[in-house]
Amino acid sequence: MIVVDTNVIAYLWIPGPRNAAASALLSRDDGWVAPPLWRSELRNVLATLLRAGQLTLEKAASVAALAEEQMESSEVGVASRAVLELASSSGCSAYDCEFVALARSLEIRLVTADRRLVKAFPGVAMLLEDAVEAR
Repeated sequence: MIVVDTNVIAYLWIPGPRNAAASALLSRDDGWVAPPLWRSELRNVLATLLRAGQLTLEKAASVAALAEEQMESSEVGVASRAVLELASSSGCSAYDCEFVALARSLEIRLVTADRRLVKAFPGVAMLLEDAVEAR
């Protein structure tokens, strides 16, 4: 089991250069978990792609539905205090720290594409490409 951030979930369902890495990660470890926040973040990614003309509304809605189905029973809440402590000490956003707090509480790794997060939490967070190579 691993915590994945919203970008990793998006890479799995949105065609692009990291799609293969996200698919490889899923094939090696399909026990993905994330805080409920991932849904809103994914919607924001999809809305950004819609406005940029890179996705149609139908494709965006399809991606959302597929991701929601995949993560249906994989959402785990986090304690606000833990998130706030991490955000305060690291300078990272509370949004990002939700994923870190979840990984810490479950004592598992967080897979992300965010280099800043990996730098702030090297014992917890690892880059998607490194996770694929390590498994």
